[in-house]
Amino acid sequence: MPMAAGLALVLLLMPTGGAFAEPKPTLAEAKKQLEKLNDQADGIVEKYNQAGEKVKKARQKYATLNGALNRQNAKVAGLRKELITMAVSSYQLGRVSGWEGLINQTDPAALLSGLATVDQMSASRALSLEAFDEANKTLRDNRNKAKTALAEADATRDELAAAKTKADAMVKAQTKLLSDLGAFQPGNPNSLGIPYNGPASGNARAALSFAFAQVGKPYRYGGTGPGGWDCSGLVQASWRSGGVGLPRTTWEQWSWGANRKVPLSNLQPGDLVFSEGLGHVSIYAGNGKIVHAPQTGDIVKVVPLSAYGRRLVGAVRP
Repeated sequence: MPMAAGLALVLLLMPTGGAFAEPKPTLAEAKKQLEKLNDQADGIVEKYNQAGEKVKKARQKYATLNGALNRQNAKVAGLRKELITMAVSSYQLGRVSGWEGLINQTDPAALLSGLATVDQMSASRALSLEAFDEANKTLRDNRNKAKTALAEADATRDELAAAKTKADAMVKAQTKLLSDLGAFQPGNPNSLGIPYNGPASGNARAALSFAFAQVGKPYRYGGTGPGGWDCSGLVQASWRSGGVGLPRTTWEQWSWGANRKVPLSNLQPGDLVFSEGLGHVSIYAGNGKIVHAPQTGDIVKVVPLSAYGRRLVGAVRP
């Protein structure tokens, strides 16, 4: 967060009591402060979501490597048992029917057969030792990779905690200002939404029907449903119901759509509409309207694109 923005947030979060308390902002001042906070919130929430995705991927990577490590442990244990069995067998052969027995063997055919058996055991023992050594090397490599992945997961977890602290502070500031303005909308996590009766068809219609069914539910940063959503979480879930898998964050969704971009002048129902800075995304519903999860203190709603309130950077057609 830029220094000026950070200072503004700190000032907003300072207690209002005491000798040095600032006077309560006027309605116009509160609205202006809220507008600035909402712009900053987009970036902060997306950084939180990005950190969350990194944590998830790091954990998945560790789980995969740890699974390989466990399988390799089992393989090494099996080879170790095989070597022990072979060593015991070799010891018993040496005492009972080893070289001493072969030297005293009077039947030439039996002598040749015995020599062949010893040679085969030696070759088998060499191969088993080689396999055991190679398996141990792989085991060490897997263990080191798993340790690295675990360290990455720990680092991303710390990154997520830091992002969450910033997001929580932002929500607190937004909530206070909205309460002062009498504009905080808690929403209804159990809202049944509204039917979609627009012009979309096919997968886009399925996506929009899902999104419209979420109308009235609260905005929650990091929200992926079912009781609350943030903008990219709503878009991801809506298009999942339409059979298309989208990444989690707005930045990833924009990157995913690199070869699917369409002009804002040629929007079709179901297109994803992105704000400048890629901090916010909505779904075009047709007839000049969008459905989206706006920001803290608001609800999933359908609004005219012209009333979007953010500068647009482009659109993607899933």
